[in-house]
Amino acid sequence: MSRFENITEIDPNLKGNGLKVGVVMARFNLDVCEGLLSACTTELKKLDVAAEDITIATVPGALEIPLVLQTMAQGGDFDALVALGAVIRGETYHFEVVSNDACRAIMEVQLHTGIPIANGILTCEDDDQALARMQTKGADCAQAAVEMANLLRALTA
Repeated sequence: MSRFENITEIDPNLKGNGLKVGVVMARFNLDVCEGLLSACTTELKKLDVAAEDITIATVPGALEIPLVLQTMAQGGDFDALVALGAVIRGETYHFEVVSNDACRAIMEVQLHTGIPIANGILTCEDDDQALARMQTKGADCAQAAVEMANLLRALTA
């Protein structure tokens, strides 16, 4: 039901049945990334994405995520993708480079391929922040992926 008379409004749809979702997880800061992955896959299943419709690929670190996302998106087998990783501030400028470049590249893949990508790369000051956020962020990414896949389907129907 629309909030405005004579205006079409597309409601959020978190029904994952029939959707194929690809997940790319970095292995750097593995404990945090595994927590993100666990929360994400648990939530995808709660949203009725079938286990056999979820594909997980792992990469060494956050900077390798965009290339695998691009390959998955170009293959045409996925309705949505999820990027999972953890970049934790250290003593050098490397944190900013990795964070900024990985996020920029993920956005470029999404815009160039038309496949929605939920960005779950945490950028945290320390391990405690990352551990505190991993469960919520992983689940949020699952919801965003499903919602965006359904929205794009509705817009192109």
